Amino acid sequence: MNTTPDIVDTAVAAGSFTTLVAAVQAAGLVDTLKSPGPFTVFAPTDEAFAALPAGTVENLLKPENKDQLTAILTYHVVPGQTLAADLAGQRLSVATVNGANLHIDGRNGVKVEKANVIQADVLASNGVIHVIDKVLLP
Repeated sequence: MNTTPDIVDTAVAAGSFTTLVAAVQAAGLVDTLKSPGPFTVFAPTDEAFAALPAGTVENLLKPENKDQLTAILTYHVVPGQTLAADLAGQRLSVATVNGANLHIDGRNGVKVEKANVIQADVLASNGVIHVIDKVLLP
């Protein structure tokens, strides 16, 4: 039996993703991110969410905004497991779970859209988390 925590449990244990975890719960995506995957998640820190305009997070967490919240969160998830070494030296566009493409530049560190990967390759039983310093908006 695999004892490595899944993506959700890994994010909870890290302690720096309380806003992301609350958003995943509000959007009803916990079961998806606990499924076998694998997934690559570009996970914004609490500081990244705090940098959004005042009231943005609170507004997105309202039940009537669940579809918008889901679209934003699934824009941070790519099917399959992609490690930082797979991105090194490349520029590519990858399809996210929400259907839109993310632009990734691995030529000087790793950038995803305008966010920097500040911690790469946090392994989970069903994929990998790359910590980013900005919230990605589709």
